[in-house]
Amino acid sequence: MKIAREIILGMARLLLLLAVSLVMPALVSAADLTKIKIMVMTPTGKPIDRASVVVSFAGRSITKFGKLVRTSWEVRTSQEGSVDIPEMPKGKIRVQVIAKGYQTFGQTFDVDEDERTIEVKLNLPQAQYSVHEAEASKK
Repeated sequence: MKIAREIILGMARLLLLLAVSLVMPALVSAADLTKIKIMVMTPTGKPIDRASVVVSFAGRSITKFGKLVRTSWEVRTSQEGSVDIPEMPKGKIRVQVIAKGYQTFGQTFDVDEDERTIEVKLNLPQAQYSVHEAEASKK
């Protein structure tokens, strides 16, 4: 009788351990993801539509036991100048924005929040400078 009770308690502990080991990665995984919104605007704050946005993550994942995780998206902004990126792992995230008539933007952000909005203001192109023009004007 005592042996049967110990066997039942041992099996109950094993089932509890199994349940916890199945639920924990899901909890850690959900807590390890972030949702990003990117707003692309002119220097005056007007939205830029149809800008090309490339978002990429390259880092180590806790949920994948340290395996390298690479995730990237290429999308275009809406008429409001915004892009919603699906959930991706927290960490270092690179954002590159390309729009016709504006300078290309590129920056790496360290994201550790559950949700984050990144505002990108694109500058107008700079005038080109040539050494040859400067030398010609001296003559």
